[in-house]
Amino acid sequence: MKLKLKNTYSLLAAFAGIFVVFSFLLRLGLTYVSFDAAELSFTVVLRILAIGFLFDLGVVAFFCLPYSFYLLFIPASRNKSILNKLITYTVFFIVLIITILVFFAEVTFWNEFESRFNFIAVDYLVYTYEVVNNINQSYPLPLLLSLVILIASAVVYIFHRRKYFLKTFSGEAKFFPRLLVFGIIAFICMLYGLEVSGNFAERGKNRYQDELTKAGIYSFFSAFKNNELSYEDFYRTIDNNTAFQIVRRSLEDSGTIPLSNNFSIRRDIAERNDTSRPNVIMVVMESFSADFMARFGNQKNLTPVLDSIAGKSILFTRMFATGTRTVRGMEALSLAIPPTPGSSIVRRQGNENLATIGSIFRNKGYETAFFYGGDGYFDNMNKYFGDNGYEITDKGRNTLMKDKFAAPRNTIPAKFVRFENAWGICDEDLYDAVIRDADAKFNAKKAFYDFVMLTSNHRPYTYPAGTIDIPSGTGRDGAVKYTDYAIGQMLQKIKTKPWFKNTVIIFIADHCAGSAGKNEIDVSKYHIPAMIYNLNTVSGPRVIDKLSSQIDLYPTLFHLLGWNYRSNLYGQNVLASNYKPRAFLGTYQKLAYLKGDSLVVLSPQRKVETFRYSWQSNEQLVIPQDPRLMNEAIANYQTAYYLFKRGGLKLNIGK
Repeated sequence: MKLKLKNTYSLLAAFAGIFVVFSFLLRLGLTYVSFDAAELSFTVVLRILAIGFLFDLGVVAFFCLPYSFYLLFIPASRNKSILNKLITYTVFFIVLIITILVFFAEVTFWNEFESRFNFIAVDYLVYTYEVVNNINQSYPLPLLLSLVILIASAVVYIFHRRKYFLKTFSGEAKFFPRLLVFGIIAFICMLYGLEVSGNFAERGKNRYQDELTKAGIYSFFSAFKNNELSYEDFYRTIDNNTAFQIVRRSLEDSGTIPLSNNFSIRRDIAERNDTSRPNVIMVVMESFSADFMARFGNQKNLTPVLDSIAGKSILFTRMFATGTRTVRGMEALSLAIPPTPGSSIVRRQGNENLATIGSIFRNKGYETAFFYGGDGYFDNMNKYFGDNGYEITDKGRNTLMKDKFAAPRNTIPAKFVRFENAWGICDEDLYDAVIRDADAKFNAKKAFYDFVMLTSNHRPYTYPAGTIDIPSGTGRDGAVKYTDYAIGQMLQKIKTKPWFKNTVIIFIADHCAGSAGKNEIDVSKYHIPAMIYNLNTVSGPRVIDKLSSQIDLYPTLFHLLGWNYRSNLYGQNVLASNYKPRAFLGTYQKLAYLKGDSLVVLSPQRKVETFRYSWQSNEQLVIPQDPRLMNEAIANYQTAYYLFKRGGLKLNIGK
């Protein structure tokens, strides 16, 4: 009986063995390339390999479950049938190709994000056109696929020669032993599915150690499962009355008139002067870390234009992004709200008709527009901005999406496109579209506010040849320098326009180029450049060196313009006399609150950690919890989630 059972499952056992070996080698390779950053020791490496082995067993169990179910019901008399052999060989070959492709994908994903698969991988799977073309332009895809097929074919051949297939086809195990094997595999899958999560690996003192411990496939499905988290169910909470009192008190300013609703942050901002009406163009630079600029210590001379602008602008030297994805930056810059757990509001249901920055501009008589160099179907951008009153201009392919939102959608004609890659047209072509639109609105005597989202600083890092002295497609430095170059070209063009003198241009990043660091929330990986250029209500350049968040950009701008407006924003005027510097930082699950050198991190399972953050060394030291600071952090995130889920961010609330 033992021999019969062993024969029946010889193919599954061999597959499990080779998967574990491949995964071990992958983990070992990633450990080697991240050796310094992971601060490894012998015992740490043993921990990584041991816990990693447990994750690999879970993945193997999930892979083996379908075939063990198949073996449960196929009669012994059909084991050697042509149909069974065809099914077994075909399925095994396909599973091998998928497995090897996943291992290759893990290497490229680690190279880009220094992480196992996470929400980014889940998001990317939805947008196959951009991702496949990005991979094709970044790597030799035909060669890669040929190599995958060759490796899979070699494994099948080796398994055939070692008679694993023959033994399986000869297996004559009875039904109940097969049922027992299936039950064991199903129990392991259920155990892993219910009890084991990515948090099981997150017990090290270094983020790289935790990521190396995980298995990519398991992390992918864990991220898929936790795409949207309920703050109230998974995070530490306090009484809602107390939470809103804390937040409303923090938002009080000398010009603030709070409204009566206790479960609201809606208030009226009253400034002394409300006559300035400049056009506003906000340029959101893709993946643009502050440390790309010489102003923040870079020695490569990548951003001469931006460095020059910084010396003539209102410059925020300590502004921090709220997240690590473009949709998080969009959320912060359009809603001025702390990040909520799971997906960005840009990608969620119920995100229409919100009290956005654009709605404040429209109340002042502005036309509002969203410009994107790629297809705004990606990441739900067009749907979000369209359903919130912005006119859409993109280089779209999904024309069927035109009628899915309320606002008009304008597609940039091919005759105006000189260069395009997987993510969209080059920055220069996008700026030309913005300028054409500004000319038309100026001629129609309309004030305008534009949200312009760039794409060039993104893998495969390609741009028009001959524009800069770094060859296209050779790396991030070239993409950064081209982004800067295109800004310079745009400014040269608009300075000749009659509307330039009355136009404010904002330059800000959506997020940094990389969020991976020694800590899961690495503060230094959220530092972004932000500057307000050509603002006539302020004489001369100005440096704002207070700690601030992306969400503070527009409340500060509106103060400088002297505007009266109704606010539903969590952002604050950083120039207010009672402003208390703080920043909000988040991943998809971790929510951080930075105030001074104190850092509070909120996690699922209602976990709260507090650290002393060193601005000099970027180190985090665990410290006892400060109840007051902890409640501030909880109050901001809890109320932000509460308002969005219950419609408290809608335009028609509190009017």
